[in-house]
Amino acid sequence: MLFKDKVAIVTGAGQGLGLAYARALLERGAKVVISDLGTDRTGAGSDETVASAAVRALQADGAQVLAHAGRLDEEAGCKALVELAVEHFGALDILIHNAGWVGYQPIEEQDATFLERSLGINVHAPIWLAKHAWPHLKRSGAARVVLTTSDRAMYAQYAQVGLTAYAAGKMAQIGIMNALSMEGREHGILVNAVSPVAKTRMWGISQPPENLKPEWVTPGVLYLASALCQDSGLILRASNGQFSATRFCENPGVSYPTDLARVKCASVEEVADLWERIKEH
Repeated sequence: MLFKDKVAIVTGAGQGLGLAYARALLERGAKVVISDLGTDRTGAGSDETVASAAVRALQADGAQVLAHAGRLDEEAGCKALVELAVEHFGALDILIHNAGWVGYQPIEEQDATFLERSLGINVHAPIWLAKHAWPHLKRSGAARVVLTTSDRAMYAQYAQVGLTAYAAGKMAQIGIMNALSMEGREHGILVNAVSPVAKTRMWGISQPPENLKPEWVTPGVLYLASALCQDSGLILRASNGQFSATRFCENPGVSYPTDLARVKCASVEEVADLWERIKEH
């Protein structure tokens, strides 16, 4: 089996995409810790029964799965989650940070609590999780980390009003991915990200959808989490059972940072005159 005896942590796995990932890992032999604080659709509150109910349902099939319902926006909670996985299953091979929420707040109404909630789960959590997972991942024969970004952040044409805090957190995970993929290289720790589109409760969906199903994202995430994947620093766009891998690539001929191999300008007027050339890829 592809994940036989591998130990995985999946955050935000009480329902939706995270639950689909966890179920698929378990079906393929993994031991999984499901972490879900049970927040509402705005990322507020908590309900520990969300994770425990998911675990009970999965255990009915004999799976080796454990529930966790702690906060991940602070270091102590992330440390406790990693320790729980290692103490119970003896190792850690896979970290999938799926937890997040979509909240809308126009920029003129942006408040600190809303912003910190978004940055907590999208920036603080993956960094603290990686910090405490790293010593265990270094001992794994096929360590994999999968973070979560969004097309709503990466592409201007998909941006939406009110998603500034959300976009900040999702773009941050691309930077975290790039840095960790470099830091993990010598240890064989591969770090990638998924940009998924699926109809879950974040869409206000309460019934199984006919398209954009969460389980149609799962094959790509399982690939990134498996020993089959030998790439690091890639973003896997996943939607409706289709996949496209991408990354931000440097222009050819660049000698960074002294020579961008592009258009030279010495004044604002020159920049203006040559702007169409500067915009060319």
